[in-house]
Amino acid sequence: MTTRLHHLALLMLTIGTTLLFSSQPVKAQHEKAHNPIIYADVPDMSIIRVGNNYYMSSTTMHMSPGLPIMKSTDLVNWKIIGYAYDTLGSMDELKLTNGRNTYGRGSWASSLRYHNGMYYVTTFSQTTGKTYIYSTKDIENGSWKSVEFKPMMHDHSLFFDDDGKAYLVYGSGKIKLVELNSDLTGIVSGSEQVIIENASLPTSPTGTDVGLPAEGSQLFKIKGRYYLFNITWPAGGQRSVVIHRADKITGPWEGKTGLQDKGVAQGGLIDMPDGRWFAYLFRDNGAVGRIPYLVPVKWENGWPVTGEDGKVPMDLDLPANQSIAPGIVASDEFSRSLHDAALPLVWQWNHQPDNRLWSLKTRKGFLRLTTGDLDTSFLQARNTLTQRTFGPTSSALTSIDVSGMKDGDFAGLCLLQKDFGWVGVKVNGKNKTLVMVNASGGNPEEVAHITLNKNTVYLKADCNFTDRKDIAEFYYSLDGKSWQHIGTSLKMKYTLPHFMGYRFGLFNYATKEAGGYADFDYFRISGDLTQHLSSYQP
Repeated sequence: MTTRLHHLALLMLTIGTTLLFSSQPVKAQHEKAHNPIIYADVPDMSIIRVGNNYYMSSTTMHMSPGLPIMKSTDLVNWKIIGYAYDTLGSMDELKLTNGRNTYGRGSWASSLRYHNGMYYVTTFSQTTGKTYIYSTKDIENGSWKSVEFKPMMHDHSLFFDDDGKAYLVYGSGKIKLVELNSDLTGIVSGSEQVIIENASLPTSPTGTDVGLPAEGSQLFKIKGRYYLFNITWPAGGQRSVVIHRADKITGPWEGKTGLQDKGVAQGGLIDMPDGRWFAYLFRDNGAVGRIPYLVPVKWENGWPVTGEDGKVPMDLDLPANQSIAPGIVASDEFSRSLHDAALPLVWQWNHQPDNRLWSLKTRKGFLRLTTGDLDTSFLQARNTLTQRTFGPTSSALTSIDVSGMKDGDFAGLCLLQKDFGWVGVKVNGKNKTLVMVNASGGNPEEVAHITLNKNTVYLKADCNFTDRKDIAEFYYSLDGKSWQHIGTSLKMKYTLPHFMGYRFGLFNYATKEAGGYADFDYFRISGDLTQHLSSYQP
């Protein structure tokens, strides 16, 4: 690992700073793919194949726009091509208004399907208590039609059967089935039934050591037989794949343990045009989040057998991983032509933004974030613009003009999670101070402050997720060349209240007077974008 990183460092120095912080793809140095497929937070995947193209949906919960849709032609290299929705609703919780939020909720595990020339993706929300079904004829360029109804169906799987009927399979521990009406706008009255009384039994045979009950349902029909994938987490054990099969959708169902290795679990099955099968799954990997894996599948006696001798292989007989930039993450100079999208798809807002208060046009070549409300804390600040962090190491760099900030304003570069950290500028009267705030202990502390006599400052955050170190450091520069460390190390922790890997973010919020603004000149990422993991030992 040390030798490899040394060579990589020399290469990056040769390329130079400009290319280092570029979002252009870098040619992979592996001939074959390796796990994880994406070393970033892409949980609860649902994948379909239509012809030679693969499409994937995932979970981003309280982020907006939501329910990302991704595309691949090889199952390994993915890019975001759109989102199923811009907003879920107008509740305070979704907008970070009136002191409310929906961290860790929003929308959860989705189900992506293709049926009779139409694409469907469904999700559910604890925040609104509803189930959502989105549909489009053109998954790459079309708009999504939305229907919603109550109740929410936890971790459901949308399923179209051969007889034309549509179902949702859902639940936790006890797996249920409901039939949808013909236009998918609601549930057929009286159709709900339990199809598996305790789906956790294959990994918890006594029924008393269940731990996390079976959930994350994904249902498939292959050669006339039904297959249901779930995740369990038996007490004292590790996250596991449970597979059930049946000849009828209503059962009886028989189940077995599908995989118990490295905690890689929750997902489903996908086939390739050449006849090969894989299971797509994810792994909880500390502060970077839940990261996708592919596991080979062979069929034996009518069962999908996952892994190689029951283990998750690190190398795969698939095309090599390329850079996750610009498909999943990307640098942004904030320069726009008339035909450019306002924001690349890699960006998401923390909760729903107030679109009146951000602009890429007011000052050409800059992202302007203007305050519109008074906030009591960083986590209640609207219009924080975010991207995923990624592993094993990643960095983000920005330059900010603070001349438009007002008394009581805070603006800068953050790492967003419950135990957040940020470096930036605060204004007190006419005085500007460069500060680092560290919330590693659960409560934010201003651990460093330096008088700032300039209007432009450069900020940087470095993340190290190698071997789950989960440490971040913050830096500043007054000239963009000479960098100084500021504050203390941020010990990043994946917490359930946020239920998401750490994200880089740009923010500006007011505590005394609205109307101040901060101008961000660019956002540049660097790091192990091609995920060189030849020495990675999980």
